[in-house]
Amino acid sequence: MSNPETNSFASVSSPNPALVFSALGDRTRLSLLRKLSGGDSQSIARLSVDSNLTRQAVTKHLKVLEDAGLVAVSRIGRESQYTLQPKAIAAARCYLEEVAQLWGDARVRLLAFVEE
Repeated sequence: MSNPETNSFASVSSPNPALVFSALGDRTRLSLLRKLSGGDSQSIARLSVDSNLTRQAVTKHLKVLEDAGLVAVSRIGRESQYTLQPKAIAAARCYLEEVAQLWGDARVRLLAFVEE
């Protein structure tokens, strides 16, 4: 059986899975990812629209997402543009699927043991 601690995130630039799940555990960051999910790069100003957050707060949340490998940032003139990194999301999903499989296998073994 595969090891979910290493396999899913091996090909992603994220430093470790805990950073990804920690970053995903915040509603504001999830909202930012949703805004970026269309595939277009967006500026901090654009991501701040319809938000009660300051640009500084949005910047801090984007830094957490960047450190986790969930977004990439590029500079265009004086403006930073953020883009969703779907491979990091896919790796997190694969990781969860592997963990679910391990738990499913453990459940089957436990049921077989109990029924003996």
